[in-house]
Amino acid sequence: MRQVFTYGFIFILLAFQQLSAQISPGDLSKAHAHLEGISNCTKCHVLGKKETTSKCLECHTEIQNLINNKKGYHASTEVKDTKCAKCHGEHFGREFKLTKFDTLTFNHELTGFNLIEKHGELSCEKCHNQELIENKVSQKKGHTYLGLGTSCLSCHDDYHQNSLSRDCASCHNQTKFKPAPYFNHEKTEFQLLGKHKNVDCEKCHKLEIADGVKFQQFADVKHDNCTDCHEDVHKNKFGQNCTKCHTVESFHVANKITDFDHSKTNYPLLGKHINLDCTKCHKGSYTKSVKHELCSDCHEDYHKGQFKKVGRNLDCADCHTNENFTQTTYTIDQHNQSEFILKGSHLATPCALCHKKDETWLFKEIGTECTACHENIHKNHISNKYLDNGTCLNCHTEENWKSIKFDHASTNFKLLGKHKNIDCKQCHFPVKNEIITQIFKGLDQNCYACHDDKHHKQFEKNKHTNCEKCHTSNNWKPDKFNHDNTRFKLDGAHVKVDCIKCHYVNKELGDFVVYKFKDISCKSCHS
Repeated sequence: MRQVFTYGFIFILLAFQQLSAQISPGDLSKAHAHLEGISNCTKCHVLGKKETTSKCLECHTEIQNLINNKKGYHASTEVKDTKCAKCHGEHFGREFKLTKFDTLTFNHELTGFNLIEKHGELSCEKCHNQELIENKVSQKKGHTYLGLGTSCLSCHDDYHQNSLSRDCASCHNQTKFKPAPYFNHEKTEFQLLGKHKNVDCEKCHKLEIADGVKFQQFADVKHDNCTDCHEDVHKNKFGQNCTKCHTVESFHVANKITDFDHSKTNYPLLGKHINLDCTKCHKGSYTKSVKHELCSDCHEDYHKGQFKKVGRNLDCADCHTNENFTQTTYTIDQHNQSEFILKGSHLATPCALCHKKDETWLFKEIGTECTACHENIHKNHISNKYLDNGTCLNCHTEENWKSIKFDHASTNFKLLGKHKNIDCKQCHFPVKNEIITQIFKGLDQNCYACHDDKHHKQFEKNKHTNCEKCHTSNNWKPDKFNHDNTRFKLDGAHVKVDCIKCHYVNKELGDFVVYKFKDISCKSCHS
């Protein structure tokens, strides 16, 4: 019985195969091979109709969705309302290709994505590969041209890492990523003005590499203050509002600020500097560094390097203030540290009398001897041993010229008696015939060199009169005279006789007392 059943089953199977072969026009393609068999015909064919499109779209939902959304090649005017079987044949065997079109001549514009610029140069495989397919249904299939998105990010990495709009085409074109020709910085919160127009984007939009991925930050870049991008070279001395002084044209082109607080800089303005025009110091630029360590950085050295010293150049501020140049802070104590110590009348002497003898101020090599400033009125009248290399201090003091400290005892004529109180001029500047004559060297030491001979040469001997024989320096009285040492010794009644009784006044020859007589006999006085 089992054998009869087996033969019957084989017969029925063979009969079905013969019937199926007569109904099917040929083997299905490899993609549809799982639908072979008469029981599966209605999965693709509609009974009583030749139309199969509706059945195709029931299975190929990815295409149905594209058509419903009016997207893709199958929704184009060229393909719309065309039966699937017209392009995609079946029952032509396992190796038959359901999709046939020339990729070189295919009009990609019909897909809704026109290949232009760089996209037109790409091979189909660059975009149409499994890794880029977004549609899950298409992902399950093998090779397919379906399932790709049309947005830039469907194929390209989001370089901006979701920090900007996903519509890349709002800034970029299909020629190249850089530059972004459709991007307009004027429409952002920070308009590019002045020098900012020429700055490379990466100066503000920093390029970073994190986990091996490049990222350039364009969104949320801080721009509230200039210091968000620029270093504050002033270290916040003037606050964060750089535009108060600077413009976007250049840092070196700054606005002139009338209320600028210069005291916040390294050089506060004092004295005459307060009212100076800024351009006097800031020539060409307010931002260019101005040397200000020394006055001579701005001012000409009026003294032509007279105060240069080894290892240090004295500055104007050592002697002058910002109030004016005419006044000086140089003190007497400072002067006394120099080669010439100020004493006496020199303490009250104006600086110009010594340091500005003509149109030029001189402070070096002007000499320290008295004759460097004062005229030597004695010239060659005084012996060199008293001049001591041109200094007057051997005789004079610095209090005044009339104060004489000369020790007359060092000469051959020691001052005694009344001579101690006599003004030097009486001997050394005698007046003869209303002419003052100066004499020191070679002055005759005889009394009559200064004094008149009241005796009319009565005591002259060999053209010389020795006054000291009778007189002293204490007074004119003949304190040293002794009548006993004369030819006429006084004795007897003569001792009590008044001198004038014998030594009469000669009115006729010059009103002088006669002391010497040729005749000393008694009869010369007594009748």
